[in-house]
Amino acid sequence: MQVHLLKSKIHRAAITAGSVDYEGSLTIDLDLMDRVGLLPYERILCSNMANGQRFETYAIPGPRGSRAIELNGAAALLGKIGDRLTIMSYTLVDQAVVAHWQPRVIVLGDKNAIVNERGI
Repeated sequence: MQVHLLKSKIHRAAITAGSVDYEGSLTIDLDLMDRVGLLPYERILCSNMANGQRFETYAIPGPRGSRAIELNGAAALLGKIGDRLTIMSYTLVDQAVVAHWQPRVIVLGDKNAIVNERGI
């Protein structure tokens, strides 16, 4: 049997830009994506800590080192610059591995710099 478990999480990511006219997605600095094992175009679930909105989209790699977190398309209406997001992806894990499973998690601070990490 397999179960869905948290695979990757970027916690407290500050929105840096948004564009309603862009085709939907969330642009994320590729360095941050790599750190948590998030793949380009992978399905993600996002929650906005400022307004409680939750939405599903996919990750688009942004320029390395930019610390970009950009809402695109309809998602741009669900937050504003400075709002903090939790960005999550999930995977299927075999039941035999569940007891030892560790998601890859980073917590961001000012200017989307990594301030804490675990499971990495």
